[in-house]
Amino acid sequence: MHDEPGTASTETPRTSTETASGPAHDHGQTRDPGQNRDPGQNHGPGPARGQAHDRDRGPDQARDRDEAGRARNARPRDEYGRPLPKGAPGGVPRVPDDYAPSAEEAVREAGRLLAEGRPFHAHEVFEARWKTAPEDERELWQGLAQVAVGLTHIQRGNARGAIALLRRGAARIESHPGAPAAVRSRLDPRAAAAHALTLADRVKAAGLPSVTPADLRLPLTPS
Repeated sequence: MHDEPGTASTETPRTSTETASGPAHDHGQTRDPGQNRDPGQNHGPGPARGQAHDRDRGPDQARDRDEAGRARNARPRDEYGRPLPKGAPGGVPRVPDDYAPSAEEAVREAGRLLAEGRPFHAHEVFEARWKTAPEDERELWQGLAQVAVGLTHIQRGNARGAIALLRRGAARIESHPGAPAAVRSRLDPRAAAAHALTLADRVKAAGLPSVTPADLRLPLTPS
């Protein structure tokens, strides 16, 4: 799906969610904490995931695909989304490049991944929804993807990147004019933004050791 957290990278999460001296995203290639790109930074989502344009690639550059013919990024990543050498064992399953979840599916799947301590992969789900969502939802999903990248930075020990992405994502979520009713019934944007800001303030004041595994479980569903 991309290379690593879209926020700063050596490879970053896929969302062009942005970077802050740490992970970065790109649209089909995620960046790692250390790259920078942001889902809203003057670049659109680009071609839909299913449009691999293999016909424009050379014989040795065809898009990697799974047994079902779906485009996939063959480069494995560990549970924190860090890239592993191509072909290395032990990689965590990635989200297909052509994944296009509904709002309900995105919340459910991202929530599962966050509960498992895999915010980088949750970011991939949010980014997939961001790329295919109606225009009135896209800022919301982009903000959630950025927050997930901030959580990824925490796991990778990048306090500066975590603070920047958590705040940036929360601001984007809060600036959203209001999620459509169909989304609000499945998602609590304000709770997610508030959690991200609280966590960013704590990391700034007390450092990364103050973060617990439970803090990485972003509240998504309405209580």
